[in-house]
Formats: sequence, structure tokens, C-alpha cells
Amino acid sequence: MSNKMWGGRFATGPDAIMEEINASIGFDQRLFRQDIAGSIAHATMLAETGILTQEDRDAIVAGLTEVLAEIEGGTFTFSRALEDIHMNVESRLREKIGDAAGRLHTARSRNDQVATDFKLYVRDTIDTLVIQVQTLQLALVTKAEDEAETIMPGFTHLQSAQPVTFGHHLLAYVEMLGRDAGRLLDARKRLNESPLGSAALAGTPYPINRELTAEKLGFDRPTANSLDAVSDRDFILETLAAASICAMHLSRFAEEMVIWSSAQFGFVRLSDKFTTGSSIMPQKRNPDAAELVRAKIGRILGALTSLLVVMKGLPLAYSKDMQEDKEVAFDALDALSLSLAAMTGMVGDMVPNRDRMRVSAAAGFSTATDIADWLVRELNIPFRDAHHITGQIVALAEQKNTGLEGLTIEDFKFIDQRIDSRIHKVLTVEASVAARKSYGGTAPSNVLAQAARWKSALTGETHEPKPLGKKKHGGHGDGGVE
Repeated sequence: MSNKMWGGRFATGPDAIMEEINASIGFDQRLFRQDIAGSIAHATMLAETGILTQEDRDAIVAGLTEVLAEIEGGTFTFSRALEDIHMNVESRLREKIGDAAGRLHTARSRNDQVATDFKLYVRDTIDTLVIQVQTLQLALVTKAEDEAETIMPGFTHLQSAQPVTFGHHLLAYVEMLGRDAGRLLDARKRLNESPLGSAALAGTPYPINRELTAEKLGFDRPTANSLDAVSDRDFILETLAAASICAMHLSRFAEEMVIWSSAQFGFVRLSDKFTTGSSIMPQKRNPDAAELVRAKIGRILGALTSLLVVMKGLPLAYSKDMQEDKEVAFDALDALSLSLAAMTGMVGDMVPNRDRMRVSAAAGFSTATDIADWLVRELNIPFRDAHHITGQIVALAEQKNTGLEGLTIEDFKFIDQRIDSRIHKVLTVEASVAARKSYGGTAPSNVLAQAARWKSALTGETHEPKPLGKKKHGGHGDGGVE
């Protein structure tokens, strides 16, 4: 039998293979709330413009409300023969209220209906993701305040470079995530135009009020071009691009957690909640949650690439190819949401090994730049000359198999007679980080000021920087050493 929802033109139903490739109800059923909300707004508009009687409108709204309750209650039976969420809902509505259900589809098409549903879904998802991003930011800010004076090595090329504070390092990710939230909100702003009423591609001859449906659905305005409205998918492409950048940031942080929690580094310990053991090695504590977050970028970026390929050759307006937009988008946005939740949990439970970090920060002649800066600042030596002198000092320390702080004043004067005993004041990692008070620098006072700024921004409440208070090193477990 033909499909009665669209089958006047067809004498027989689709082949089983056609049904298999064509049906989308297996994944687009998650749009049910948005689909029903769009239908209620559309029916209300049709009644207010006189296209639909108030009696039919009330029956439609009451019926749709019952359908919504059935789906939410798990008693609704989805049919693959009805292809998608739109026809499943409409079919059930017809069973409930009869012919009035057939009037609901006046002045619209599945083309503008699906575009509307998907925009509403993506908008709702962005709102949730932004909250998750901000929750992770707040967890990082809280940890950064606690570790504002905890010294760790800063790296370039994964080689020890200069001492930084752990709090400063964590706040770097707060900044990245802030931009991620901004990109998601930018995507939300641009997508917030209603396609409903564009119909199949050319608009409709009925005297509809698209501004009214846009307002009822929380859109800023209706879309201005019906062809664009039904064939546009850049709203999900932009969202997936923002999601991919966010996932990349999470992946970088996850990689650092994997490194930091290794026996070789031992900078942090991850809790039992976010690690697993080995089936054969009883001593193991594997950072599996971090590793999985690190991997999620693959499927999120893959979704973006997949959809770009789907869309890149499509002529206007709608083509069935666009049905491929949802599965990858749902999967990618689910993956990002899960990654944000896992990362927030790991940050909250992460325990730093302050002693291990400090020892590592002092290794590798990490205060060499402080010597060069001291030569410039105190002796008025041009920086390029100071850089050369410092290189000779490092070479001497290597020759003597000692750190820079182990060199005597005679050693320094052997390199350059102008150097005096004041140089010893800049050789500690504590002095190094404390000196870097330039805006955006790693000094503990800066960390506390930036943490307070972010807490104020994220909570909407005024927060003053916490006072500096010397933390004792050592305190937190074995730092993840197995």
C-alpha cells in the first residue's frame, strides 16, 4: 500500500530497501519536543490569521499535548513506515482528533518543518553546552585559586622552559573555553531565524504571519529567503566548527592530564572515579577518562567534515542528502557534552603533587632567562649580549654538573666581572614567577586577580582577589605515581 501521508501520487509502497535507506525515525525522533512546539506555534498562527478555525486549533493543540505526553512517558510507538518524526506525530494526531489533524500541514512543508525543528534543537543544545563550558571554567578557576602559588615547569616543545604557576596554567584553559563559549553563542545568534512558513521552497500563497510563529518559538525574526531557509545547514556546520575547536582544547588538556599523571611526571593524581585498573597489572591507574576525552575530537571533527562533504555540491533548494545532517550532529554534540562533563569531574578531583612540580620546575636551568633579564635591568647590558653571557653561564653550570643556584659568585665573575652577588636573588623559581607581574603573566598575584575576574564573570557576583598566602609544598599524595 502507498504511504497515506504522502501517497496520492504513488500506487504502491516503497521497496524494503528504500524504506531502510529513507527512514530517519531511528534518529530524528529526538526532535519530538521541537517538532510538537513548532506545530503548536504553526496551528496557533493559522487560527489567528483565520486560515484555521479556533475549534480546529484547540483540537490540534490538545491532541499534540497528548502525543507529547505519550512520547515523554514512553508509550508512543514509532513507525519506520512513517519515515520521520513529523509524519509519526501527525499520524498519531490524526488517530486522536480525526480530520482536523490534516489541516495542520496547511502553509508549511516538511522542508521548512525539519529546518525549524533542527534549529530549535541545536539552539537548545548550544544553551546546554555553554552552561557546561562555564561549569568547567568555574572548576578550573577554583582550582587555579588554590594553586596560585604552586610552581611547575612551563614548557615549549615539551622541554622545560621557564617556571610558571599551576594556577596560571589552568587559567590558560579558562581563556580558551571562554572563546569556545563565545563561538557557540555566536552560532546561536546567527541561527536564530525561523524557517517556518517558507514551505517547500517558494513560500506560500496563504496569508500567514511568520513574525508570529518566529516570536512564539523564540526566534529573533523569520528567515528572509525561502530558498535559503529550507536548504541552509550552515547553522549546524558553524556549531560543529565551534564544537570541534572546543573539543580540540579539551583534547590538549586531556593529553596534559595523561602526561602529568604518569609515573615519569607525577605532577597530579587523578581520582578513582576517573581512572581504571589493569586486568593483569594490579599496580596500574590508567587515565582512561582523559584518554577518551582526548579521542572525542576525532568523531566531532569527523562530523563537521562529513556534513561539509554532504553539503558542498547540493543545488538549491532541499535535497534528501540533508537527512544525513542529523545523525553525525547528534553524535558529535553528545560527545562534546560528555567530554565537558568528564573533564569537569577530573578537574574537581585532580590533586597536584606540589613538591614534584617544584623540583621539576627548578631543573633544566629554567631560571636562565631571569639571569639575562637581571643583566639587562641591573647592569644595563643589551639583551642580545645578556643572552650570550647567560648561555656561557649555563654552559659552565653544565660543566660543573650543578644548577644555576649552585654557582658561586666567583663562577659568575669568571664569565663576566660586572656580575655581583645580587644575582643570587633571581635564581629561585619563586623569584622567577613572582617577578612576572606584567598583565597576563604568571605571578601568583596575577593568577588571583584573573581568577577573581573570571569568577565574577561566570557567577554574576563580585569577587575580590584572594590574598596571597604561602602554601606548604608537598601536601597532596603521590601525584599519580604508580
